[in-house]
Amino acid sequence: MSDFEDASKGAKMDFAKDMSYGDYLGLDAILSSQHPLSDAHDEMLFIVQHQTSELWMRLAIHELQAARRVMLAGDLQSAFKMLTRVARIFEQLNSAWDVLRTMTPSEYTAFRPSLGNSSGFQSHQYRLVEYLLGNRIGALMKLHKHKPAAFEALSAELAQPSLYQVAIDILCTRLNVPSLAGRPSEGDWQADKDVQDLWQKVYEDPTTHWELYELAEKLVDLEDYFRRWRFNHVTTVERIIGFKRGTGGTSGVGYLRKMLDVELFPELWHVRGAL
Repeated sequence: MSDFEDASKGAKMDFAKDMSYGDYLGLDAILSSQHPLSDAHDEMLFIVQHQTSELWMRLAIHELQAARRVMLAGDLQSAFKMLTRVARIFEQLNSAWDVLRTMTPSEYTAFRPSLGNSSGFQSHQYRLVEYLLGNRIGALMKLHKHKPAAFEALSAELAQPSLYQVAIDILCTRLNVPSLAGRPSEGDWQADKDVQDLWQKVYEDPTTHWELYELAEKLVDLEDYFRRWRFNHVTTVERIIGFKRGTGGTSGVGYLRKMLDVELFPELWHVRGAL
């Protein structure tokens, strides 16, 4: 008997009537979903890169929605684990840019016409992540009107408090002050000096406010990785297409650079200069 046969002895080999690894993961559907529209070798890289990114974002949405749910129930410890996981998801998404950057401008140009007007700017899952975190640009909803399920998911999200609004409510409750979180539909979150002052109390006495202190740091860690993802997106696009307009009609690098200025949890960054 060979070493392989000895090591695999007892392994199930017949799956004619039982669920296999591929069945459980739906691999037939996943692995048959890459359909390049050109003969360019690198189009497969481009497709797989973006499909895997969408899968990671699906998990990020799952975790963020669950984190908000347990935070509303007062269970911060469970939320900490979920927020840490989302930060690590964005670490994975950051690494994916390294793979895409192996593609040169010449190689991208060979299949770019096949993309038509399609663009990552149109990703409803990315928009849902931003809405969950509090960057709620309602005008971008029109991008998703042609997809009823996506439009409904985004509309439902705008009717709820963002994750950060829930965190601010918890902060206010724990420090015995009236809520400063605002209404769910008010749009993107703007820095509030009163909220910053409350976070400052937490940072000035972390022992007394340990759970709030840990919540603040989990949120900062998440945004840190999210910002890195945005930065790597900009540099990857600039490296591959320079300052051409994006396929979706945006200014490309110019638009992405503007997004680098967006602060999801502004008070948690501003408070550092006040301590």
